[in-house]
Amino acid sequence: MDEFRLSVNATNELSPTASDAIEGAHGKLKPPADTKPEYTVHLGKAKGVIVGDNARQWNTFWELPKNVRRLLIVLLVAILVAGTGFVVFRWVIPMFAPIYKTTFLIDAAEGDLASVTGALTTVVGNSGEHDSQSLRSFGGECGTDENTTQLVGFGTGNRQEIADAAKSVRQGTKATLQRGIVEAVNDFTPPLSLKAKQVNRIIVVTRHGKDACDPDDEFVQAQIRDRVAAAGLTIEFRFIGYQVRDEDDERLNELTRQLKTQEPTYTSTPEDLKRVLAWFTTIEPVLRSSQSVVNVLNPTVDKLNSATEALKSGRFDLADSALAEARAAVVDIEIKDLDGRTTSDEAVRLRDRAVRLRTLQAAVIEAADTLADQARSGRNLTEPLAVYTKAANAYNAEAREMTEALTSLRAKSPGGTG
Repeated sequence: MDEFRLSVNATNELSPTASDAIEGAHGKLKPPADTKPEYTVHLGKAKGVIVGDNARQWNTFWELPKNVRRLLIVLLVAILVAGTGFVVFRWVIPMFAPIYKTTFLIDAAEGDLASVTGALTTVVGNSGEHDSQSLRSFGGECGTDENTTQLVGFGTGNRQEIADAAKSVRQGTKATLQRGIVEAVNDFTPPLSLKAKQVNRIIVVTRHGKDACDPDDEFVQAQIRDRVAAAGLTIEFRFIGYQVRDEDDERLNELTRQLKTQEPTYTSTPEDLKRVLAWFTTIEPVLRSSQSVVNVLNPTVDKLNSATEALKSGRFDLADSALAEARAAVVDIEIKDLDGRTTSDEAVRLRDRAVRLRTLQAAVIEAADTLADQARSGRNLTEPLAVYTKAANAYNAEAREMTEALTSLRAKSPGGTG
């Protein structure tokens, strides 16, 4: 290991006569301030010492071998990279996650394929701007890799790509329904894939109620159920049966019961198919996000109404708790989702109502803050209470109109339940 010694000599000399005289009378004194010391650097190994005007100091420096220094640098860089990567994957990337992830799974086996692809081509163009969507088909020979195919992978802004791919779907032979669903579930779980902020769903358009390659319905249901569970995601299914034979209806109904999702919607004409597919693709998400706004904001305003009564008796703790809960009630994701779903008059009206609700709820919070401040100061509450009551009444009136609009639109859904 390399070492070196630093030796510093500081020498200040007076003339012999003056020096002797001073030393004899007073002992050795420091030289005048304007004299310049001399410094000499020596390399070697010794200990520092200071005697009179002469100072010697040795500093020993330990230098690590090059291979150790390189290892430390590599470790430091690795720690920095790992830390940055954790921040990116934990907080940054999820900010760009889609609100909805939807797979369209269409039946390409024997039957009226043109009506299915035609309906999808028309409807997909009106889906949400922020949705991440993909397209998969099923239908082919049993036991082959080609009996289900992902035609378009997940992505936002790929509506035209999906429409174009739907037009080129090839007719298959047998209805490989089981494998189509299983692989559609797998499409949601590749490494580093972004999870939807709100909903993962598979919209299945099938002309068959059973799997053509495995007659054991219980086995098919168990396979699909187990694969969904293994995905570790909540995946919603929407089944649309198109021209399914009556004897196969119950088998498809049983599959939806096993998956614990809503029953299939059956259609017999291309017009009905298009209407139902449009409902699930464009209208149902509008209903969901609008209802979420109501479900989040209404309870906070109700609680603030109760807290205002408590303020009259000095229960500031109840008011503070209600105000904190109201401020935490955020519906920005829902509003953003509605902003991307303005292709129908119903969607525009509900989006506008949702925005008004959020604005009116903010006014209620502001009035409640003023009321609480007045109560703490012991001032008369008549005026701030009147302002609060007016703001709360305006919110409640808008909330009632929103609820009525949602109820009316839900009644138009397949089955009238929404």
